[in-house]
Amino acid sequence: MTVAGTEPQGAEPILRLRGVGRRFGGVHAVRDVDLDVHPGERRALLGPNGAGKTTLFNVVSGEFPPTAGRVELFGRDVTTMPARTRAKLGLTRTFQTSRLFLGLTVEDNLYLAVLGVRGGHLRPVRLPGRDGALRKRARDLAARVGLEDRLGTVVGSLSHGEQRQLEVGMARAGDPKIMMLDEPAAGLSRGERLALTELLLTLERDVTLVLIEHDMDVALRVAERVTMMHDGRVIVEGTPAEIRANQLVHDLYLGSRYTDE
Repeated sequence: MTVAGTEPQGAEPILRLRGVGRRFGGVHAVRDVDLDVHPGERRALLGPNGAGKTTLFNVVSGEFPPTAGRVELFGRDVTTMPARTRAKLGLTRTFQTSRLFLGLTVEDNLYLAVLGVRGGHLRPVRLPGRDGALRKRARDLAARVGLEDRLGTVVGSLSHGEQRQLEVGMARAGDPKIMMLDEPAAGLSRGERLALTELLLTLERDVTLVLIEHDMDVALRVAERVTMMHDGRVIVEGTPAEIRANQLVHDLYLGSRYTDE
């Protein structure tokens, strides 16, 4: 078990937080967070409701700035950079609430995601000479998230699990270096959770994965390292086995079903 901020040996962190805090008026949603995530790592961010997990995600992704501390991505200080700049550097994320085009097909959603990461601000949806290549990229992404047979399906008619798969595919449109998933298994059936877990386990190692997840069966299987938050602070870090065995974690969150046999 390690204390927050303790760095393992190896490559420099792809994401580094030092003293990060976020205050809303007099409420400290996040306070004094130190965190290192290394290239290729699978990191889970856990904690009870109100622990500050999504607020921390929003600070890292640039949805709003920290009120204290420093955020580094890929060795660069991005503390004051907007979300679009961080996305261009190679960070992508999903949200608790789906942000899909429900009236369009799976292929069109993926196509728009691919189009959105291309350069330029004003562009036609149809690009002569390039549309075919972008469509192929969209179909390739569908295959990588198990939706190759649903290309023509309107997204609003997909199951909740398939919509989550689509979100992962759209997040991968720009070949991100780090992908942040906010409760990807929320609302899924047991079978859908298993399918999502397998999808995350097959993610290429050149993509670093950070996820918030309340489903411990998903989180502790996918993650190699776990950061536990409570009341806006990081209280402990460790491997999934160490987290399962930690009494403080059990008292605050996990409960008896995750004790070692």
